Amino acid sequence: MADQHAPRATSTLTLTDDRLAAELLSLRDCLRWAASEFHLAGLFHGHGSDSPWDEAVALTLGALHLPWNTDPAVLDARLLPMERERVVALVRERITGRRPLPYLLGEAWFAELPFDVDERVLIPRSPIAELVETGFGAWFPEEPPQRVLDLCAGSGCIGIATALYLPTSEVELADISQEALAVARQNISRHDVGERVRAMASDLFDGLSGRYDLIVSNPPYVDARDLATMPAEFRHEPALALGAGDDGLDIVRRILREARKHLTDRGVLIVEVGNSDHHLEAAFPEVPFLWIDFERGGQGVFALTADELDAHAASFA
Repeated sequence: MADQHAPRATSTLTLTDDRLAAELLSLRDCLRWAASEFHLAGLFHGHGSDSPWDEAVALTLGALHLPWNTDPAVLDARLLPMERERVVALVRERITGRRPLPYLLGEAWFAELPFDVDERVLIPRSPIAELVETGFGAWFPEEPPQRVLDLCAGSGCIGIATALYLPTSEVELADISQEALAVARQNISRHDVGERVRAMASDLFDGLSGRYDLIVSNPPYVDARDLATMPAEFRHEPALALGAGDDGLDIVRRILREARKHLTDRGVLIVEVGNSDHHLEAAFPEVPFLWIDFERGGQGVFALTADELDAHAASFA
């Protein structure tokens, strides 16, 4: 049994940045210190890391521009003063501002690929990454989709990653936010896929033409209750990309109602609704949503074929 009278650990962030940087000499020092401070601060971990230690590793390596597979031999290498100062400043901002780490670093990973991110877009974290990595093979086992739409694209991570994993597919990224599209275009340039990927301003399907073999979407789907109780980290993400009414389905209902006329006859619609999955099943109990299982965790992603959308068109009207 823990000693209830033992002194509680206190944060070292009461010290100045200069003092902290002077004491943290090696990469190992920075990792241990950052992990301890994150643990004390009780941060929310859900934007690319799962624990204080994982967050410390991601921050420290990111601050020093080191890859994830860095040789452990560098752990005891002495850092330059400016490197130590950068680590300290990022740790302080992560704790005091509760800004998610990918925003601090300007980068997030999705489907094993790096993407530019800032507060104009959601931080990529969709389990749809697993489907991208398999080329959506469960629905296209022989011939990949020719035309793909990433609807509510944000940073463009889903659509751009799809283009990289399926090098013969043409992809359109659609979003209502011009600010988000600016980030998506940065990522198109970063991954040099401009010949097959384009970003378009559209209120869902309103600005789009033609049909797609695959429509994949991670739209706003957070219900009012979840939105009101989200950790502080989520307050840095664009509200337009999170909330969608009392049950989180305001946007999803439109997608279900309008998607079929934008799909080919062999087309597939894949949509993430997260924790609003129970609201969706309650709203459409007669619809055979295929809920996808993910090896790396995640929930609330469904698939419907064009035929299924036809069969239940009256429910979505």
